[in-house]
Amino acid sequence: MMVFWILIIILIAYLIYGLVKGKGPGQVSETPLDILKKRYARGELTKEEFEQMKKDLL
Repeated sequence: MMVFWILIIILIAYLIYGLVKGKGPGQVSETPLDILKKRYARGELTKEEFEQMKKDLL
């Protein structure tokens, strides 16, 4: 019975943590293309690098 309550408390803590962080259970994180677009927008990649990496991903 004690294990059951511990599991329930852990589950509740996980759900609260997910809500506070802005991600609920089962939500998908950023795709590789999203990350690539952000890096290009920040100026970390040249246009040529961006286009090549985008081509590799797709």
